Amino acid sequence: MEFFSEFGMAHVFFLSIALMAFMLVEIGYSVLSPSGRNRKHINRRMKASNDDAISQKDILIQLRKERGMDQDGNLVLRIKWLNTMIVQAGFTIGLKKAAAYYAGYLVFSLLAMLYFTHSPLMALMSLPFFAFLLPLGWLKRRRNKKMLAFAAQLPEAVDLITRSLKAGHPVPVAISMVAREMPDPIGSEFGIVSDEITYGSDLVSALVSLYQRVGHSDLPLLVSAVSIQSTTGGNLREILESLSAVIRDRLKMKRKVRAISAEGRMSAMFLTAMPVILFGVLLLMVPEYYQGIWHLSETWMAFGGLGVWLLLGNLSIMQMISFKV
Repeated sequence: MEFFSEFGMAHVFFLSIALMAFMLVEIGYSVLSPSGRNRKHINRRMKASNDDAISQKDILIQLRKERGMDQDGNLVLRIKWLNTMIVQAGFTIGLKKAAAYYAGYLVFSLLAMLYFTHSPLMALMSLPFFAFLLPLGWLKRRRNKKMLAFAAQLPEAVDLITRSLKAGHPVPVAISMVAREMPDPIGSEFGIVSDEITYGSDLVSALVSLYQRVGHSDLPLLVSAVSIQSTTGGNLREILESLSAVIRDRLKMKRKVRAISAEGRMSAMFLTAMPVILFGVLLLMVPEYYQGIWHLSETWMAFGGLGVWLLLGNLSIMQMISFKV
């Protein structure tokens, strides 16, 4: 019990602080974010548009810079794939603040590893995981979450454009209606498209830029439909009606695949959580069980190897249950 009081309680204390910090960040975000401060603004672009002191062009530049682009909509980082992932993840803080948060996270991770392992070598060996793998995994998860939200809104947005065209409005006006009437993420994205058309870009180029910012696999269908109609003619309303049906069918199929693969995902979660749970239970019930090996560097190397194998196993399972529709 002496070991548990000195070592186990320290872990519990730091885990409690980490959980408290996470909850405070979530509460602060929900209170201080635009959606939390003022619910009447349906999306971020509409909130910025209510400021009469800022022109619409300045709002367009602001939205681009918040997402990690320059004022012309070009990527600013030399590592293009990383910049593209950041843009598609939907950040609204800009690259400078994101870099500052990343630096703080990295320092905290190194200090935590030094505290728990008491070994600078182990802290340096864990640096690739905390500095690259974990942030990239979080970034990819955030991007996928945004894409799922965008995919759920896209058929409704296409239907709204179709109804607007049926009422006799031109295409730019129909797109601006999506920007006014729909929440984020699709509201601000189509708002940027509307602003780009207003300030000189053609419709096809603006939609191509939309695809580059979002990266969703259904957007090339919209770009192709509009591009073909603009070059060869035809009834755009009928084309978009058919496109909306296709997108809805693809969304239904993706959800069916997700339901079928739920067993594999639950197996991955169970196989990941079970060793951690058993380790925690054993540490609480028999605190002295690992007392003689905590100070050995081989112990932490073994934990690192087990973590790598666990990660590889999860990646293998995810590869087997991932299907492209």
